[in-house]
Amino acid sequence: MTSVFTFLSEQPVLFLFILIGIGMAFGHIKLRGISLGPAAVLFLAIAMAAWAQTFDIELRVTRELGVLGLALFAFAIGVNSGASFFHNIKSAVGPIVAMVVLYVLVAAVGMGVGKSLGMSTALISGTFAGALTNTPALAAAGQASGDLGAATVGYSIAYLFGVIGMLAAATAALSYGKKDTDAPSPLANRTIRVEREDHPFVGDVYEKLGQKVTFSRLRRGEEGPITRPSMSDTLDPGDLITVVGPRELVAKAATELGHSSSHSLIQDRSYLDFRRMTISDPKVAGRTVGDLNLATRFSGTISRVRRGDVDMIAQPDLVLQEGDRVRVVAPTSKMADITKFFGDSTRGLTDLNPIALGVGMALGILLGEAQILTPTGEYFSIGSAAGTLVVGLIFGKIGRIGPVVTALPYTACQVLAEFGLLVFLAQAGANAGGQIIEAFTSGTWWRILVLGVLMTTVMAVGLYVVMRWLFRMGGTQLSGLIAGSQTQPAVLAFANSRTNADPRVALGYALVYPVAMIGKILVAQVLGGL
Repeated sequence: MTSVFTFLSEQPVLFLFILIGIGMAFGHIKLRGISLGPAAVLFLAIAMAAWAQTFDIELRVTRELGVLGLALFAFAIGVNSGASFFHNIKSAVGPIVAMVVLYVLVAAVGMGVGKSLGMSTALISGTFAGALTNTPALAAAGQASGDLGAATVGYSIAYLFGVIGMLAAATAALSYGKKDTDAPSPLANRTIRVEREDHPFVGDVYEKLGQKVTFSRLRRGEEGPITRPSMSDTLDPGDLITVVGPRELVAKAATELGHSSSHSLIQDRSYLDFRRMTISDPKVAGRTVGDLNLATRFSGTISRVRRGDVDMIAQPDLVLQEGDRVRVVAPTSKMADITKFFGDSTRGLTDLNPIALGVGMALGILLGEAQILTPTGEYFSIGSAAGTLVVGLIFGKIGRIGPVVTALPYTACQVLAEFGLLVFLAQAGANAGGQIIEAFTSGTWWRILVLGVLMTTVMAVGLYVVMRWLFRMGGTQLSGLIAGSQTQPAVLAFANSRTNADPRVALGYALVYPVAMIGKILVAQVLGGL
């Protein structure tokens, strides 16, 4: 094996793709329905690097590749989560504060137990960084303690359980998540026969249903023409109207207006037709449904938007992205013009939008590398991952700046996120694996392991109990929050693979990740300086 490891040590790019290919082959293997997914790349990298180290050969994936991978991953996650993040941030203040308090608690427990075991401050602070799997926190701990070597030893031994322990916590959250009540309701459409005698306005019913449904078709009586309802239309007894929205709201609309009809206006396409179209024209991407003003332009309505595998109601403030597939209801004669307006090309699914990607990544890296002064007089940076995530969140929220689209297609984001994640996991695993043999030769390895397991367990149990029982957070979102609080992409990848990339997972991750990154760096720096 010496010649093989020597060859791989000279070919870091080849080594990277071997880790990705073989690691994912193992990651797809399921035991009792559970697979490691991308986390298998991390563990394979640790194993191979540690094995090579026994021959005094250093296997590495270069740090620059790891930074690129993690930054790509964070930016793509931010773009996809931007709109929902800012919509939900007000409700996340409590969980964020609780998470930071838990960091302080873990550090206090670590200092107390570590000192009783005869460990140095540098070793304890490095173990804290490893137990919470945060490399920038390791750098802060090493700088503050003045002994980066000892901190790295603690980090290396604690890191592996830091991943495994949080994978177990995410598994527990997802098991609880099967009973979630915050799951998005599947969309439905129903033709309703109006029975009300008070002639309500469509707009009034729309407001009463929380503006979360769409009225797509209206027929006066049994044989009249089918038209697009406007908010100023009144609904008279005997009218037929089609409502699209979450299943429970559609049922509520039927009760509110009358009853479900055996007649289906959707089947009659002689007046209004419907078609699903892909947004591929950059002029449309980044605008809200309301901004398009489809009613005035084409007498049409967008009834729903499909992003990835998720159907969403076309609310007026929903920002559209390239690659979204919109279901349009409009006069048959207007369909060709509407198709041209949206583009309806597969290019919309794959366009990387290099302007937004390049500018966003550059701004994020600059933000991440900016030096921030701490109360202790030291400087630290939040890192490229946190910086690109913040910029990605902003880009995903605003959608467009003048003629420049800031968002990326959903499919392109998914590809970038997965590739970036795999590259980072390979680099992080190879780096930790190369240090772990040296770490185990020290006589204090078992103390570090015990302390690391304790720290990770306190954090995992604390998060699960507080978020589930105090804040009543659904298990699916909690699994993403656990990954974000641990700043651990492997846990996020695991949760995504178990939920088929449920958007609530990414939302939980994005809600806490930036604060988690900064919080752990500050706590590690204070801990190392004690």
